[in-house]
Amino acid sequence: MAVSGHGAERQRIDGFGRLDLGLRRASDWYLWGPYLSERQWGTVREDYSADGDAWNYLPHDHARSRAYRWGEDGLAGWCDVEQRLCLALALWNGRDPILKERAFGLTGHEGNHGEDVKEYWWFRDAVPSHAWNTWRYHYPQQAFPYEDLIEENRNRSRLDPEYELLDTGIFDDDRYWVVDVAYAKGGPTDVLMTIEVTNVGPDADVLHVLPTLWWRNTWAWDDLSGPPEELVATSDATVGLTHPFLGPLELLCSTNHLGAEPTLLFCDNETNVARLFGAPPTSSWPKDGINDHVVTGADTVNPARRGTKCAAWYRLTVAPGETARLRLRLRPTGAEPEPSSALADDFTRVIETRRAEADEFYAGLTPAAASPDEAAVMRQAFAGLLWCKQFYYYDVARWLDGDPAQPPPPPNRKDIRNGKWRTFQALDVMSMPDTWEYPWFAAWDLAFQCVALTHVDPAFAKYQLSLLCREWFQHPNGALPAYEWDFGDVNPPVQAWAALEIFAIDGGRDIDFLSRIFDKLLVNFTWWVNREDVDGSNVFEGGFMGLDNIGPLNRSHLPIDGVLEQSDATGWMATYALWMAMIATILDLSGHRPAIDLVQKFLEHFAGIAEALDTVGVWDEQDGLFYDRVVMPDGSAVPLRVRSIAAVIPLLAVAVVDDEALDRTLVTNKRFADYLRRQQDRRDGGLAAGGILHARAGRGQTLIGVTSSDRVRRACAKLFDPQEFLSPNGLRSLSRYHRDHPYSIVIAGVRAGIDYEPAESTTAMFGGNSNWRGPVWFPLNYLIARALERYHEFFGADLEVEYPTGSGSSASLDVVAADLWQRLVGLFLVDGNGRRPCYGQVEKLQNDPRWRDGVLFHEYYDGDDGKGLGASHQTGWTALVADVIRRRHGTLATLGQVIADVTRKPTS
Repeated sequence: MAVSGHGAERQRIDGFGRLDLGLRRASDWYLWGPYLSERQWGTVREDYSADGDAWNYLPHDHARSRAYRWGEDGLAGWCDVEQRLCLALALWNGRDPILKERAFGLTGHEGNHGEDVKEYWWFRDAVPSHAWNTWRYHYPQQAFPYEDLIEENRNRSRLDPEYELLDTGIFDDDRYWVVDVAYAKGGPTDVLMTIEVTNVGPDADVLHVLPTLWWRNTWAWDDLSGPPEELVATSDATVGLTHPFLGPLELLCSTNHLGAEPTLLFCDNETNVARLFGAPPTSSWPKDGINDHVVTGADTVNPARRGTKCAAWYRLTVAPGETARLRLRLRPTGAEPEPSSALADDFTRVIETRRAEADEFYAGLTPAAASPDEAAVMRQAFAGLLWCKQFYYYDVARWLDGDPAQPPPPPNRKDIRNGKWRTFQALDVMSMPDTWEYPWFAAWDLAFQCVALTHVDPAFAKYQLSLLCREWFQHPNGALPAYEWDFGDVNPPVQAWAALEIFAIDGGRDIDFLSRIFDKLLVNFTWWVNREDVDGSNVFEGGFMGLDNIGPLNRSHLPIDGVLEQSDATGWMATYALWMAMIATILDLSGHRPAIDLVQKFLEHFAGIAEALDTVGVWDEQDGLFYDRVVMPDGSAVPLRVRSIAAVIPLLAVAVVDDEALDRTLVTNKRFADYLRRQQDRRDGGLAAGGILHARAGRGQTLIGVTSSDRVRRACAKLFDPQEFLSPNGLRSLSRYHRDHPYSIVIAGVRAGIDYEPAESTTAMFGGNSNWRGPVWFPLNYLIARALERYHEFFGADLEVEYPTGSGSSASLDVVAADLWQRLVGLFLVDGNGRRPCYGQVEKLQNDPRWRDGVLFHEYYDGDDGKGLGASHQTGWTALVADVIRRRHGTLATLGQVIADVTRKPTS
């Protein structure tokens, strides 16, 4: 089924064109967007330390004073696709020690559960072309409690909850500002910005509002390029500038609500070396000059009113309950209409038009059966996903070697991280998991983000997935980069699955996209086979696999001498093989290109992996789950009997294969044919006892999986047991069984263990705040529900399970999947008690009308009560809720239906 949509917005995104040629070749409407990160400080890219401690090398306290090397950050930030020119918001309540130019949070060292942003903002709305974007922020009127947040969290242990900004009492008596920012476009290069500040407090108060425009510093790193032409005040409320690519531009600034023009302040986007390093100053007006001038009155802004950074300084006195409004417009110099109308009648016309177009666009995407609450959640999920499109610049070779105009980096930094990824070169706009806590791409996150993005912008989704496989991303050996903290970590290989889902959601039209990404994934599949199966047994290792601390041992760095054979890595590879076989089948049967030999290749791989899963010993007959095992140097194997979501990954390896393609692969009579014959011999009542094999007469299709229907039922008995995996809001990542039965083992003298932890983790394994030891995570819940639908699509009522386990009621797997969808969506919806489970016991978020209707999409959710945890703006893969809302109301064709249509095969 094609993505629906209406009007001007659909025309703008349909003009995206051939994205594989680069974002610069996309529609002009994508030239400007919310591509400015909320955090550049503390990232690996900005780290030039000797020990790889990115958090301490460039901390928040340095951010206002140090020119960044690889990108910029800001509040409600906007920039062009190559982040040459940036526009963002700065605020000052008159009491803080610094301007609020960027979101504050704790570093990985400071937070008692790792890095954690300590601000409240919401991505309220957005459309793919960014002709309309809105953002909301709550800013305290009292001094921001920077030190209190640091000290209290530092004093708390991992056994304690995080100390949040609301916990400080800073919002008591409603003494705060609601700051709303909206961007609209009058045309591709005509950007309108509105700022509304509402005084929620009981008394009149003053807010300093400083919309800020600046050039990214591209000139301090080599001896070849000088700074661009300066930003210059051309009137008391206009800034002029020019650029070889962007052309001549002007920023028009309105008067304030009392009719007064702003004060234009200028400095340079240069490091304040005197403040940071005690060195002689290189600029009289460095990067923090505007901050120092506004906060302390220092003489640190250029009286000539020119520089590479400028701000329009508004001092707004606002009565209680009132709202002050500001307007700015960045457009080509001398464009029509005249400035008096450009910030008045014409401005109003553009804003109203773009808002109406956004409403029309989302009306076309919203299922008719969706409730108003579901519609609002879906729209905000898409908004967050679109706001998380970020400029990403990282040239690893240049980063390792250093810049000609800067001191050379410590020589040992080549051994700290990414030293083997010198070919990696990124300069693009990418979909990020989160704009503050994870302001970089992550390989398996990106796959889920692209599936959700396809509903609103399929061309951009395809571009993102393809970009990961381009020569300047993918390693020459075939590995895909995991994420910048360590490109060499291994993430689940879900890209082939994502490519098929994108293909299906987009209506099954773009076979060329499938063909191109298939060729690159073929190289990646070969890397997996060669690098992550050390003994050729078809039982794979992988280590980390994106599941962080889900096991009792560090899976990437075993503390003992042995090999960790992983049920999840092996299940992922079986799934990878099947999805690649399906893509090859589409390419072959659609007539796009002969690919039957590649269908056979991947079915042969699948057969080997399926047999290994069936015979090598990772299936535990007693518990009905797949377990990792440690193979010791003497050949003995020790199972790790942890009831985790990793134990059911092999169940995802299930696909319907067209019999015409299947028959053609059997002609050679090789391994897959032998596998099928053995499964035929073991069939019992039409359902295989080993690997699933079941053909329906006249249907012309065969369902293939790595495990029998009996084992599916047994695993489902664990999955759907409320005392194990099934929670009110989805499937837990670790069974609740381990709450009363903590797992402990001693291997080669090393003691390890794991227990059920529904919220923040109490272990520092892998650092950060990620926890797979109990909470609900969206991506695997999504994949499991989709797998259940595939089983049902084939078996129908022939395969039912008890649901929930212990209830005495049975259900077909489509009913189970639908209930899982409802549980996941229910995380965000107002329940019968008027509460959203994702907001837990935070009364301000549950009851205050200014807080409760803005939805945050967290990284993961408490396994018992559904409270949002981890990164608070992880709209990346959690934006799958938008897909779920569309899917559960029946507005999408199944993957099987789309494939059948493409290959001209009838469905049952």
